Amino acid sequence: MINRRNAIVAGAAATLALLAGCTGGAGGDEPAGFAGEIKGDITVLTNRTDLVTTKLPEYAKRFEAKYPGTKVTFEGVTNYEQDVTTQLSGGEYGDVLLIPNTVAVDQLGQFFEPLGTVGEMKDRYRFTDEKAYDGKVYGLSLGGVANGFVVNKRVWAEAGITAPPTTPDEFLAGLKAVKDKTGATPFYTNYKDGWPLSFFNSQRAILADPAVNETFPADPQPWQPGKLQHLTDGLLFDIVNRGLSEKDPLTTNWEGSKPMLGTGKVAGMLLGSWAVPQMRDAATAAGANPEDIAFWPFPYQTGGKFHARIEGDYKGAVSRNSENKATAKAWLEWFVTESGFAADQQAIPTPVGQPLPKALQDFTATGVELLELPAATTNSGREDQIIKESEIDLAGPIYRQKLVDIARGAAKGDKESYFAELNKRWSAAQSQVMK
Repeated sequence: MINRRNAIVAGAAATLALLAGCTGGAGGDEPAGFAGEIKGDITVLTNRTDLVTTKLPEYAKRFEAKYPGTKVTFEGVTNYEQDVTTQLSGGEYGDVLLIPNTVAVDQLGQFFEPLGTVGEMKDRYRFTDEKAYDGKVYGLSLGGVANGFVVNKRVWAEAGITAPPTTPDEFLAGLKAVKDKTGATPFYTNYKDGWPLSFFNSQRAILADPAVNETFPADPQPWQPGKLQHLTDGLLFDIVNRGLSEKDPLTTNWEGSKPMLGTGKVAGMLLGSWAVPQMRDAATAAGANPEDIAFWPFPYQTGGKFHARIEGDYKGAVSRNSENKATAKAWLEWFVTESGFAADQQAIPTPVGQPLPKALQDFTATGVELLELPAATTNSGREDQIIKESEIDLAGPIYRQKLVDIARGAAKGDKESYFAELNKRWSAAQSQVMK
């Protein structure tokens, strides 16, 4: 699904609490592989209930024309994470499906067929290590997203800013100019819904360190000046503290914020690139110009250049229990490489070498370098352990909502005292986990 980034769900979902011995997909036998003819019926589980009777059947017709004798049926699942997790427990979960975030990486082989090794697939596909374990790839992303600011560039231009600010101070000055010259709300936190605040945790590429996911859990105090969390969370604090966000964060509304940004009542939000077409649709529906909506990088440069993280959305996988794995794999690979789904969703195509959608071509034209950050290896899983031990939800909203409350004077403290508290809690947990 190219909607809001699926990792948000991961922050709220508990790891799938299943033992190998009581799952339909577990067992000691080697997977059957993908031998056999590409024919017969397959069932594809999807969270895109909005496309089950419209666009998805169009893709299926093209696939069936390429592979005569095949038939693709879609099963839309509204509450995807919860319902499909239950289906995994029972062993009946279709032939092709999106890997729920409840499945831990070391459980992937219980439920899904390995598609190949990271080594052989990484030159052909992006995001291969995001659902991989022990060197085996279990899922192909249906499309990827970049991280940055969705802005109404018309409003910024009215404030005298026509290019993305390059530093936090420039950005804050730009927000003040927006407030003073246009009357628009400069920045919208979406505090009440909460999950948009987690995009301050999606900016790890700004320091241009490809090993950041390995080194981050090794740092006992990431809220020190000059370090990643101080830069990102510090910008959020300053935005709110200087009165450059909505007046009452307790009343924010995600769906309502779309036309606000689309029509220029709001100048910007920190989100993923998936939000650009949604904001443009909202602008069109409100009678505004969808071309006013643009995507800008986080206001920080390393080596004189912007950097933005790209990452895959949901990963398609082949069920270990499928009775037609050859056709299932053929569908998955065709859908990712030939269907045009990613382009239709304005997403980053998973196959290496395919062109970026227009919105991201404009994004890279700002001079931003797109970085895919490898997962940690030596420190794999340790960051999650530190998060649990410290009770600092890096990918969630709770501690950042408190940050906003402090910044607006609704809770005690200031930026320095809160960051000192976060460093203390993180350091204590980190020393326990890393030893």
